[in-house]
Amino acid sequence: MAVIFLVVSFLASIAGAICGIGGGVIIKPVLDLCHLASVSTISFLSGCTVLSMSCYSVSKNILSGDNQVDFRIGTPLAIGAAAGGVIGKQLFSIIKAMFANPNTVGSIQAACLAVITLMTLIYTLLKKRIPSYHFKGIGICIAIGLVLGVFSSFLGIGGGPINLVVLFFFFSMDTKTAAQNSLYIILFSQITSLVTTLITHTVPEFELLSLILMVAGGIGGGMAGRKINKRMDNEAVDKLFIVLMAIIILISVFNTIRYANI
Repeated sequence: MAVIFLVVSFLASIAGAICGIGGGVIIKPVLDLCHLASVSTISFLSGCTVLSMSCYSVSKNILSGDNQVDFRIGTPLAIGAAAGGVIGKQLFSIIKAMFANPNTVGSIQAACLAVITLMTLIYTLLKKRIPSYHFKGIGICIAIGLVLGVFSSFLGIGGGPINLVVLFFFFSMDTKTAAQNSLYIILFSQITSLVTTLITHTVPEFELLSLILMVAGGIGGGMAGRKINKRMDNEAVDKLFIVLMAIIILISVFNTIRYANI
């Protein structure tokens, strides 16, 4: 079981670092599919993995001089995402408390992820035909970041594809620039989400070895993904992103049905 945690976190983090989706959007549904732990535990472990990967990737990009983060836009987005992360975490706790069967919230998460990922896939396929904008106001950036933070924290995915769509549509970023800005936003939202979990004493039961292996996989995947990203152009990254979205949709639909019947 421990090997599965390591392999999934490593491969997901490679893809996450390349596309800027953090990896959690892959880790969460895949581990849900394997049914190796509870919904809460998987969300927590996924969040820790994404945090480690995004921390490495963002800091490495800045220190190496390869930074493409637009701090005037990215920072207020990240601040909003941090606040949204707190709200999303509380929303998860509230919905979980509403149902006697803990698997119900897993079904809700999977269904939401399937819908969001499908909308993201459709937008990505059609984005050349859809006009984009270039907002710069701090207020609207914080508001957009807030929504991103709520979704990412509630779903336990770190940020995922919805970040990229927002950066494409509202800020006219190209794929590789959006990837770096997305990881910057994810870093803030995941730090806040983890701190909130610790302060509210809602850390689920987990095996320490699983956490260590997933964090190691996240950092290792971030290192590999960053190198691969440099060798790929925007079109190649888009193609990888589309394939990943299609796979995630299928897994999420399956998880929705399975959790609803447990």
